[in-house]
Amino acid sequence: MDYFLSEEQQMIVDVARQITDEHIIPQRAHLDEAEEFPHEILKVIGQADLCGLYIPEAYGGFGGGCFDMVLALEQFGRGCTGIATSFAASALGAYPILIAGSEEMKQKYMPAIASGQKRGAFALTEANAGSDASGIQTTAVLDGDHWVLNGTKQWITNGGEAQVYTVIAITDRSKGPRGGTMFVVEDTDPGFTYGVKEKKLGIRASATRELIFKDCRIPKDRVIGRPGTGFITVMKTLDLSRPGIAALGIGVGQGALDEAVRYAKQRVQFGKPVISFQAVQHMLADMATQVEAARALVYASARHVDAHDKGLSKVSSMCKLFATDMAMKVTVDAVQVLAGYGYMRDYPVEKMMRDAKILQIYEGTNQIQRNVIGQELNKEYN
Repeated sequence: MDYFLSEEQQMIVDVARQITDEHIIPQRAHLDEAEEFPHEILKVIGQADLCGLYIPEAYGGFGGGCFDMVLALEQFGRGCTGIATSFAASALGAYPILIAGSEEMKQKYMPAIASGQKRGAFALTEANAGSDASGIQTTAVLDGDHWVLNGTKQWITNGGEAQVYTVIAITDRSKGPRGGTMFVVEDTDPGFTYGVKEKKLGIRASATRELIFKDCRIPKDRVIGRPGTGFITVMKTLDLSRPGIAALGIGVGQGALDEAVRYAKQRVQFGKPVISFQAVQHMLADMATQVEAARALVYASARHVDAHDKGLSKVSSMCKLFATDMAMKVTVDAVQVLAGYGYMRDYPVEKMMRDAKILQIYEGTNQIQRNVIGQELNKEYN
């Protein structure tokens, strides 16, 4: 379908597609098997000036928005969700600074992230605080000219590979939701270390680690926004980032559909290519329709996010929910179309199926997305 992209937007698609075809797809199986972080591929993406798509020109970026990121992430996700996640997680770590950081903070961190010289990471989740962010136990206490952080963050994407971490900690537990504050922690700060790299079902090319803060001292000017506004910044960050996760769903869904159609045209049974059988045609037809429907919703949602600064939660949750549920179904169906071959590592669809599962979980489970949508509907119809 023609989504009437501008010349600049088409350029983003073309560059991201070229990187995917020439660099990501040839390396994805090896990086997945070796569980190796894609340093060289991210360097190529940085050299193509795509790391700063969402960053204003004043800070060395492209000056684009959510839709520009969606276009790039869809292509990278078509190649490998793990590699695309490593790219997307840097933006997730940068968003809080762009949303609520001081001008000095933006000038300090954004140009290096925009150029790809540094990577970001976002630290919210803990062992007892995932969907329920109020369970956060990490604390920050002001001590003279420094904040002192103590606690552990769990399952942090780009953990150990990023240089700039945006971290939420409790600064005044008595204030409830107004007691959380966001900070910038640098990888060289004293008292900041990492746990072991997690072994995962999918997205194995991305790095997932614990972040451990033991009397971690950071300068007091590293507060993002004002003390007590951390949870507001987190919610605004997720509203911006969830369409990107949805775009990864479109990408892996499209990749799985492509593989299924190619295989069905080549595989001969009973003297005919299996794509000639109605049972297979109907599966492929449903897959193609689901991918295109998700793409239409995600594109429209990303454009809505770029055009509005309020009421984004429902839109971003809807597109994340729909596109990632689609990705899981389409990748499972692709394995079915390839049958026994689809189950083997020599073919990419089993990896796509493994990778797709996390899209329904991270940055808010799809059950939480349904909660958000329902709550927003309740407000609208009062």
